[in-house]
Amino acid sequence: MVPHAINLNNASLSQLPIDAPKYDRGSVNVGIAHIGAGHFHRAHQAAYVNLLLQQGLAQDWGICGVGVMPADWTMRDVLDGQDGLYTLILENPDGTRDAQVIGSIIDYRYAPDDPESALEMLAAPSTRIISLTITEGGYRDPEGPAFGLIVDALGRRRDRGIAAPTIVSCDNIESNGEVARRTVLASAERVDPGLAEWVSEHARFPSSMVDRITPATTLEMAAEVRRDFGVNDRWPVVAEPFAAWVIEDDFADGRPPFEQAGVLVVDDVRPYELMKLRMLNAGHQCLCYFAHLCGFEFVHDAAQDPLFAKYLLSYFETEAIPTLPPVPGIDLHEYGRTLVERFANPAVRDTVARICAYSSDRIPKWLFPVICDNLASDGPVQLAAAAVASWARYAEGVDEWGEPYEVLDQLADSLIPIARSHHENACAFIEVTAVFGDLAHQPRFVEAYRWALDSLHSKGARATLAALVQ
Repeated sequence: MVPHAINLNNASLSQLPIDAPKYDRGSVNVGIAHIGAGHFHRAHQAAYVNLLLQQGLAQDWGICGVGVMPADWTMRDVLDGQDGLYTLILENPDGTRDAQVIGSIIDYRYAPDDPESALEMLAAPSTRIISLTITEGGYRDPEGPAFGLIVDALGRRRDRGIAAPTIVSCDNIESNGEVARRTVLASAERVDPGLAEWVSEHARFPSSMVDRITPATTLEMAAEVRRDFGVNDRWPVVAEPFAAWVIEDDFADGRPPFEQAGVLVVDDVRPYELMKLRMLNAGHQCLCYFAHLCGFEFVHDAAQDPLFAKYLLSYFETEAIPTLPPVPGIDLHEYGRTLVERFANPAVRDTVARICAYSSDRIPKWLFPVICDNLASDGPVQLAAAAVASWARYAEGVDEWGEPYEVLDQLADSLIPIARSHHENACAFIEVTAVFGDLAHQPRFVEAYRWALDSLHSKGARATLAALVQ
């Protein structure tokens, strides 16, 4: 235990008892503006840029975080008070922990308080990459705060003769670069069709695949950093040791030498993206509702349970992997086994509640493509259909012991009453076409879904899983 914690800021860097930036942060210029600089960005993209800065390879590629949501005020206050510095803790499966201070975020702009400052940062000639982590739901509305800000900045760049930037989505969406492109162009078209043409011609939107399990920061994590590492950091980040980033080499105005930090820069990111979305992200969805219904609080406890591990591996082997193209340099079967080990890492302490949240944004993007591909090829759908049924049962908001819980979802107000009508109409939930499309009209899926939902109601989650994997 360290008796006296040191406040984290530029002045204390040389006194810290853990690894800290050795580069001169005062000489680093902003080259990347990142919208949504939350826990995942700070554990992932910012850590990669920090590694390049440590090697002296990214002096013009420092990061300016941009907050667009009212809730981002916490990040604003923390990063302002700590000169953009924060601690990244990597939780190893053997219980050891590696700590380092990340210094790549050198500025932060909070658009709700000062939209002009945020706009000018996005429009600056030196800002050559605008990246995003706004979660899946943020792409629904082209007029939302993130895309409104981007389009206003693009308009200023065009009017001032400044080169168009590269816009990089770092969200868990299939073809996320193309999704970002369509959303930006739709927003620009509403403002000025000529601007949309300029963006279409000059901006670039490479797709990327990002991968690192990163639970949300808690006050307990901050207390542990003070106690165990002697650093007073108000908002540290905890993550697993594994990290991967694959990005298409399609940039409008230069890029950092990402390869030097271990990023895979490729011509086609799609195989990697499909692998991650249909295995890691969909795997989380397969696990989380069953885990919640069985009373698990943490992901690792569920993944360590042999029944859950067998279910996940069966889903990967029989339903997910057969829908995937070959992935250069990756053994998909080994990747599946590694995922179960990563989910079971007790040190990460990822919560079941976190991955149960916002299901209506996540399941359609991650799990439905597996189901649809298998329906089209006459492949099996029973395990994925059971995952959808577990979501429907979870969405009732009452556990197997009759205790209520909060269902956190954009569509909760409409989905919860529908889920509670299962006893009158077993298919009511999947008949919501805005979420499920035509799945309620696919007989093989409906049969598997109804069996699982009936079993969940009559026998419970654990017995249903046991029957699935026998």
